[in-house]
Amino acid sequence: MTKKTSNKSTKPRASRSNKKVASRSESIDQSLRDHLLFLLKGGGAHISFDDAISGWPPGLAGVKIAKFPHTAWMLLEHMRIAQSDIVDFSRSARHVSPKWPEEYWPKTDAPSDDKAWTASMDAFRKDLRTMERLVADHKKNLYARIPWGDGQTILREALLLADHNAYHLGQLVTLRKGLGI
Repeated sequence: MTKKTSNKSTKPRASRSNKKVASRSESIDQSLRDHLLFLLKGGGAHISFDDAISGWPPGLAGVKIAKFPHTAWMLLEHMRIAQSDIVDFSRSARHVSPKWPEEYWPKTDAPSDDKAWTASMDAFRKDLRTMERLVADHKKNLYARIPWGDGQTILREALLLADHNAYHLGQLVTLRKGLGI
């Protein structure tokens, strides 16, 4: 008995179910990225950075209110420094984090001038956009461990950033109300 040979290629073909699984996986990945971006931008039950800080008079950036430990400057700088640390860690093995806690807070209650206030806001926005680009980049695996870390992933760092920002943006809103802005 001779065995019939087929002229068809023996390469495995992707089955329809494999294509559906891949498509579903890509859809879930995109959905997660969209939700993370929504959260980073202050969506849902959160306030955006610009909504919390817009119209803040620089002259009130260094003012404290009773029973509240921080000024707007202190909160803005702390947020900027922490966010920069998270973003830079997420992108580079060469990044060295500031010393906790002293280097995560400004040394003064108020900015040196209006330009320092504006520069801090601009730097915050720039780093936030950088994290948004990392999250949106389909070449980045959100679940993969960051090689120079000790278990962190881009997903974890994005959630950490959103959580940290949300907490301090809430403080800025409280401070804003206390100052009557």
